Amino acid sequence: MTKNDSNIAQLKQYLHRKSNDLDLYLKALNSAYSGIIITDNTQFDNPIIYCNKAFETISGYSHNEIIGHNCRFLQGQDRSQPERQLLKESISRGEECKIEIRNYRKDGTFFWNELFISPVKNDEGFVTHFIGVQNDISARKKSEHELREEKNSVELKIQQRTKELRDKEVFLSSIIETVRESLVVLDANYIVLSANKHFLNSFKVSSEETVGTPLFELGNHQWDIATLRELLTDILPTNNPVVDYEVDHVFPHIGRKVMLLNAYRIEFEGHYKDRILIAIEDITEKKELDRRKDDFLSIASHELKTPLTTIKGLVQILQRIGTEHHNTKFVSTLDKMSSYIDRLNLLITRLLDTSKIQSGNIELHMEPIDIDRVIREAIESISYATPDHNICLIGSSEAIVEGDEAQIIQVVNNLLSNAIKYSPEHNKVEVSISIVANFVKVSIRDYGMGINYHDKQKIFERFYRASHIQKKFPGLGIGLYVSHEIISNHQGTLWVESEVGEGATFNFTLPIMQKNEIHGD
Repeated sequence: MTKNDSNIAQLKQYLHRKSNDLDLYLKALNSAYSGIIITDNTQFDNPIIYCNKAFETISGYSHNEIIGHNCRFLQGQDRSQPERQLLKESISRGEECKIEIRNYRKDGTFFWNELFISPVKNDEGFVTHFIGVQNDISARKKSEHELREEKNSVELKIQQRTKELRDKEVFLSSIIETVRESLVVLDANYIVLSANKHFLNSFKVSSEETVGTPLFELGNHQWDIATLRELLTDILPTNNPVVDYEVDHVFPHIGRKVMLLNAYRIEFEGHYKDRILIAIEDITEKKELDRRKDDFLSIASHELKTPLTTIKGLVQILQRIGTEHHNTKFVSTLDKMSSYIDRLNLLITRLLDTSKIQSGNIELHMEPIDIDRVIREAIESISYATPDHNICLIGSSEAIVEGDEAQIIQVVNNLLSNAIKYSPEHNKVEVSISIVANFVKVSIRDYGMGINYHDKQKIFERFYRASHIQKKFPGLGIGLYVSHEIISNHQGTLWVESEVGEGATFNFTLPIMQKNEIHGD
């Protein structure tokens, strides 16, 4: 064996040991009780590039929904916490930091998070990554909260507070009786203390068979649903309300109905009580109207598509005749007609896409895609149509993803068109491509009017349009809905980051199928 052969053998043994060590470290991290994340400080906005199983369990998000986000997404709209600024300053200085902060799981439930971050530096002393260790300390906070409430209750004058509570409960009962919505009040053991007339009339039950009965035993146990029971159990210790929980059930006496349930912990003069107020709305007719609307969209779109195709063909024939006779005005008019037909065809196509998504019939033709090429070609196409705008491309992934190329192009075109449309006073749009863990991340940033928090929460809903753009910019509010569903069907995520007056950045991720080996072996 030559000296080179010996060196190569030693190198292979070293790499094999390192690979085994890495596997061991990853297994150890995934076995940890604490949630662990790693962020890449060299990339824009310090995105998460790794998370262990415990972090997925604590947050309620899947691995695919976490990768690429900044950790701040866990705080949702709860942005006034001073700990956020402390964390931001520590990261900017590249220092360790330990805080306790309020976070929210994917389902919206609240939990207290004990977070410890530590920087990772390279040989030159620059911070390249941060490691975050997180623990759910809600149980401890709950105990502290209960101790505080007990202490406060001891300090009150029992007789005076009892009388005030009785008076307020009487007042509350009088309000409940006059509201045109089904309302019930539960005690800490979920036993019905009162039910208004609207509830009794709607469910065709008597007060005797309702009051004093546990909620979960009413009727044919229609409210005894595991997820609903869990949500109601969390209300008293955490103050987390139950918002818009749908129950589709065959109820005694009234048949199949769809009920929308909201539940809140009752509060008197800033003090929470061990009472739960439940409001129940019958949305059966609304659901039926929505279904009929979806059916109408599907049928109308299909019926419009056929004559529109015929009209388009006839216009193309007339265009050729006009060209042969050199009638420029005639051809110009036909060109305008063709352009409007194309716009109408695009609108009908989007309506069809919406109908297919709602019915679950959208088809995917999956194949390997050079995502960098798709993004470049989409930019070239939009740039050709809008020469006054400067669309610059930053970075590359050199990756192959598996997907439906036509649908991915549809998403990119829609996001680019929106970036141009909603920033009329700015001609710059930035598109960046990067690798985040095992995903390609594409970001499209404009410098337009921006989006407020309320609109950001609903912007991907079907037919939703922000209030401040409805009159100024035409549209139906279905482009972002379709784009969101397409990315979701490709096992990726689409989200927006924006502040009013500071533009908007739409980001989406797609799982990598393989690296594109453009340089060969």
